[in-house]
Amino acid sequence: MTVVILLSALVASALLGWLAVELVFRLAHVRESAGGPPRRGGYEATMLPEPGPVEVLRGGMWIGVLERIAITGAILAGASGLIAAVVAIKGLGRWSELQANPALNERFIIGTLASYLMAGVCGFVGVWAMGLV
Repeated sequence: MTVVILLSALVASALLGWLAVELVFRLAHVRESAGGPPRRGGYEATMLPEPGPVEVLRGGMWIGVLERIAITGAILAGASGLIAAVVAIKGLGRWSELQANPALNERFIIGTLASYLMAGVCGFVGVWAMGLV
C-alpha cells in the first residue's frame, strides 16, 4: 500500500502542479511573451526601442514536472535538504536567461512558486496518508 501512496503522490504532484501553474498564470494575467507597448511613468523619458517579443522560457513545463517530482520525492523520503538543491539548480540554471530578459521574471517567479506549493502539498498529503497505513 505504501508503494501505491508514493506513486500516487508523485503522479499527482506532476499533473496537479501543471494544472495549478496554468490556473495561476490565468488568474495573474501573465502573458507568454514580454511584448506590448512600453509603459510610461510620471516623468518624461527617452524610450529605447523594444527588442521585440521575448519567447517563453524553453523547457519550462518539463523542468517543472521534474522539479515537482523531485520535491515531492524529497518530502516523502524525509530528505528536506534536497529541496534546497532543487531550488538552487532552478535558479542557477535560468540565471542567464532571466538576466538577458528581465520581463520574464514575473512568469518565472509565479510559475515556480505555484509549482513548488503544489509539490509540497502532494508530498505532505502522501506523508500523512502513509502515516494512516
